[in-house]
Amino acid sequence: MEKIVRKSLLYDFYGELLTEHQKSIYEDIVMNDLSYSEIAALNGISRQGVYDLVKRCDKILEEYEDKLRLVSKFLNAREKLSELTQLTREIKEKNKSAELAEYIDKIEKKSEEIFEAF
Repeated sequence: MEKIVRKSLLYDFYGELLTEHQKSIYEDIVMNDLSYSEIAALNGISRQGVYDLVKRCDKILEEYEDKLRLVSKFLNAREKLSELTQLTREIKEKNKSAELAEYIDKIEKKSEEIFEAF
């Protein structure tokens, strides 16, 4: 997984567990794509201070993931839903029964609802 995508997911799941200062700096790096120098200037801290804080946040967020596995479970669920959607499409293509198509449509709708909930 691309590094920035992983950081974004970790932040989405566990960001509220960071302090307000940590969240602000981390959002600027991950979500707003600001440089360490820009963030340092905006917050009146050193570039090294920003770097250290981001590394500390990365470590904190990874530790939460190691214990709770929410990102891993989320990605697994999305993958399974994608597979389910593909299977229902294949069944629909192979079997033209109107009754079966109705059930498949219901399964697809429920899958989409679950997928959108994520």
